[in-house]
Parts: sequence; structure tokens; C-alpha cells
Amino acid sequence: MSEAEEKPKAGTQISCSRDFANWLARNNVSFGLTSYQSGRLYLVGHQTNGVLSFHERHFVRAMGVSATPQRIFLANHYQIWRLENVLAPGQTEGEFDRNYVPRNAQTTGDLDIHDVGVEKSGRVIFVNTKYSCLATPSATHSFKPIWKPDFISRLAPEDRCHLNGLAMKDGEAHYVTAVCRSDVVTGWRDRRAEGGSIIDVKTNAFVTQKLSMPHSPRLHDGRLWVLDSGRGRLCTVDEKTGETETIAFLPGFLRGLAFHGPFAFVGLSLPRDGSFSGLELDDELKKRDAEPWCGVQVIDTRNGDVVQWIRFTGEIRELFDVFTLPGVKNPMATGLLDTTIQSLITIEDWDEADRPAAS
Repeated sequence: MSEAEEKPKAGTQISCSRDFANWLARNNVSFGLTSYQSGRLYLVGHQTNGVLSFHERHFVRAMGVSATPQRIFLANHYQIWRLENVLAPGQTEGEFDRNYVPRNAQTTGDLDIHDVGVEKSGRVIFVNTKYSCLATPSATHSFKPIWKPDFISRLAPEDRCHLNGLAMKDGEAHYVTAVCRSDVVTGWRDRRAEGGSIIDVKTNAFVTQKLSMPHSPRLHDGRLWVLDSGRGRLCTVDEKTGETETIAFLPGFLRGLAFHGPFAFVGLSLPRDGSFSGLELDDELKKRDAEPWCGVQVIDTRNGDVVQWIRFTGEIRELFDVFTLPGVKNPMATGLLDTTIQSLITIEDWDEADRPAAS
């Protein structure tokens, strides 16, 4: 692990597969993850000496992320942050080849924002879980609703169906996931074991209603993927028939899914009493004589094998999102609590055409 400016949370141990750093180097990728429970954004890369780099920054209740190698949008407790890489191509800051700096934040209030996406126009959209809808930031208000499921009768701060996941396609919202089709306050809590849905945003049609607490729908390599979280399964779903195929079982409550080529990066959390109890996942763990994980496992989707992993033990028990950064070797971020944020000043290129004419 690298010497990050912020140390892992006290009482937390981090372990990883032996060749993970070299694997990231061979595949020309790094990745990140969020933990709302610990309030952290984690960035994982590799150093030139073959050591895994683990960098963390504090964002209260860090949740959904939409990321490219140059920009990260991050939802947290009551805001959506935009972080920009300030390093030029080929420029480094020590071992780091990206430095994501917070440039602005849209204050939304506590909407329990889950997944985040960016439209082809550049507009940010997000899953507004508290109000059971998709929304976009407003210049004057907390949010502007842009879609809700047909079965939700009105917008209310009641988290009726636990709308949580968003799959983008060609810069547009395409699918969402919900724990059930309840239209009463927190009705999803009584429908955790089954009835989990994928909904087509364009048609309002259900692709399937046979999942258990689904999260993180994604479109990749011509297929629809989803985490059947209540059963601990990484699945594909036939967009026409709704039939599911299990690619792999992972020992944890699954949230956060990202891809790099044939490899799926999957986030695992420890099952929680209450919201996560009474799920098929419990029986699967007992049947396999397995302890639940908190961490990230990298799955080869061609055969379901775990090829790499990182695991947290101790105080960090739950993760939310996972994202990949292709072409990035070793990312870092400048945190809001980092004193260097006051002195880190960069200047955008000044085009000659923009300069005032000499008098």
C-alpha cells in the first residue's frame, strides 16, 4: 500500500491478492470505490515497484459515482461533487498520474442519492431514492424530476420502492432497478426477498420482477448485467425475456459493478441485521460454509473465476459503488480536509484569441 495522506480508518485492516498491482499494470487500469458507512472515496492503483497504491479521501456518506479518467462525479450526503484531474498528460505528482480536485458541488439536500449518470449533453442525472424517481440538479431548487415508475402515484419523500440503480446507454438513461413495486412509505422493506425489478425507462415496462434487492444495472459488451444482491449473484438478464443467468456467486451483499474488458469489478458488503436479514444470501453462505466479505472481487466473466480481490476487515463493513479508470496508473484525489486544497492553484490555458488587444 502507498503512504496516502489520509490513513485507513482506525481498526480497519486491508488485504489483497498477491499479484493485484501487477495485474492492474498488465491490464492498464486502476479503480475506485465508495463507502457511505465510513464516508470515504478510495482510489486503487499500482506503483512502479509493483506495490498496490491505496488512496482515500473523506466525503460524508459517499455513494454513487460516474467516472472517466479525467472527471469524477460523486454523490454524498446532500451534494453531488465534481472532481477534475488537474495533471496534464505525462505529468505526475510523485507516483500519481491523476489528481482529482473538487471543483464544485451541487447542493441537493439529503435525497439518499444512489447511482449517478451523465447524459451525452453533459447533464448529470441521478437516482433520487428518497423520492422514487430519476432527477437532475436544478439551478434554483434541490432537484428537477425527469422520470418516475408508472406505479409510483406521486413524488413523496418516502423511499417507497427503493429505486437505486441506473444503467446508461449511449448517454441516456436506459434501465433502473428497484427492490419492489411498492407505492407506500418504505414498502420495499417488506419485499426484500423477491420481486426485485429492472425497469425500462423509455417504455416503463418491467424487464424482470424476479430478483432479490437488485443493484447496479449495467450495459456492457452487448449484455444487460445486474447484481442480484439478496442472493449474492452477478447475473446477466435477457432484455427481451427477462431470463437471468448467474455468472458467479460472491460471498457478500453486492453493490457496485464496473467493467474493464471481460473483467467485472464487484463490490461486496457484510450483510446487515434488519435491511439485509432473511435473504437467500444467508442460506447460500451457510451452504458454502463461508463467511461474508467486505471488499472488491474481480471476476473473469468468461468463466466466473475470481482473478483478483481486495478485502476490508474491521470497522469498514459496507461499500456502495465501484468504478474503473482505464489508462490510469495511480490515481489520487485532493480532499476537502486536505490543507493543500488552499494552495493547489492551476491555470487553464489562455488562448491567444481570448487575450485583449494591445492598446
